[in-house]
Amino acid sequence: MAKFQVIQGDITQSHADAIVNAANTTLLGGGGVDGAIHRAAGPKLLAACIPLNECATGEAKVTPGFDLAAKWVIHTPGPVWHGGMNGEADLLANSYRNSLELAAQKGCQTIDFPSISTGVYGYPLTQAAAVAVKVIGTWLAAHPKATVRLVAFDATTAAAYSAAWTAQYPVH
Repeated sequence: MAKFQVIQGDITQSHADAIVNAANTTLLGGGGVDGAIHRAAGPKLLAACIPLNECATGEAKVTPGFDLAAKWVIHTPGPVWHGGMNGEADLLANSYRNSLELAAQKGCQTIDFPSISTGVYGYPLTQAAAVAVKVIGTWLAAHPKATVRLVAFDATTAAAYSAAWTAQYPVH
């Protein structure tokens, strides 16, 4: 049975088939989640990202997890927030959707996401959570054996995604 969970923790410690990296378009590492995943996966991750020749915002590419517990790392650059009138919601939805489809292609049943674009990219947390849970819920309906977890770095992020899920999919 498909399910969605919100947990607070460190995505680099996730025991999942795949973790999603909130990458930048170069795929060469950076700050925040991206930097943490690159550090935890080890130098082979950077070596695997170089021949991928970057990744457009909203798209996704995959590498092995190397020194991580996760078998795969799915890299997706989310959009930078520019006020919400520049297609940011569609790009963010594409980041989630394309990551989930790539995970399915790799046979993944457990996929862990960070909160994409809500750090230095400035996407408002509540709005980002609403976009994410809509895409995840739709995908889970078509993938009944899967589990998707949002691994929140802090309690505020965890609460935002939990509230967004409850608002989108209220329990009757």
